[in-house]
Amino acid sequence: MHAAIVIPAYNEARTIHAIAQRALRQCPDVIVVDDGSTDGTSAALADLPVILLRHEANQGKGAALWDGFVQALALGADAVVTVDGDGQHQPEDFARLALAAAAHPHCLIIGARMRSRESAPRARQVANRIADFWLGWAAGHAVADSQSGQRLYPATLLKQVSLRHDDKTRFAFESDLLIRAAKLGYPTVAVPIETVYDPAARPSHFRPVRDIARIARVVAGHLFASRFNLSGLRRSLRTAPCIVPDQDDSVASPSGVRSIAASRIWRS
Repeated sequence: MHAAIVIPAYNEARTIHAIAQRALRQCPDVIVVDDGSTDGTSAALADLPVILLRHEANQGKGAALWDGFVQALALGADAVVTVDGDGQHQPEDFARLALAAAAHPHCLIIGARMRSRESAPRARQVANRIADFWLGWAAGHAVADSQSGQRLYPATLLKQVSLRHDDKTRFAFESDLLIRAAKLGYPTVAVPIETVYDPAARPSHFRPVRDIARIARVVAGHLFASRFNLSGLRRSLRTAPCIVPDQDDSVASPSGVRSIAASRIWRS
């Protein structure tokens, strides 16, 4: 698999060098999209062989991801792994997501924050569970950690989608892409990852009122367009999310068919 790692970054000068350096140990093609930072984020990468794209003004996460996807596809990548630049994702999980993609080649792979979940604030845990319900309904299958930004997207999916990615979408972009992926036949598969929450980290760029409203509009639009997708609601409630287990056992796939852990069927 020829994969590229895309790291959207906005004012991440404190963490971006270490994250990009660790990402380079996993994959030679690392693309950092500096989304209009004013704190020297781009300068912090001067000694690293990353592909650096820069927006003159902040356009939001959706725009940063989209430009990273375009660059990765231009490099001939078969898959794109996304990692946030603030340190909440571990680039070392790249291999585990790639293994899951090998086992589930027509799926969107999510690095689901299922380990040490108690380290995250209670309010965030509740908000994520609510988002999982609504995103699962719209997607037509149960989703684990729909708001995680650590994902692996097959290039075949990215070449098919066309969706809004301007500064009005921002964090809603990833929710829209997850739902559209499901409609194109790319359900989600979750790989458990650590929940990394640093109380001393910079304040989140996520603005609860504004960004939750945007995500809600995206979900509502898909539900209205599908006449509320009642069959999808039933599937999302009756079946568990597809999770690639840490141990060598089997899990239920989104279609209800038993599938084997990625580590069992990986071939180099």
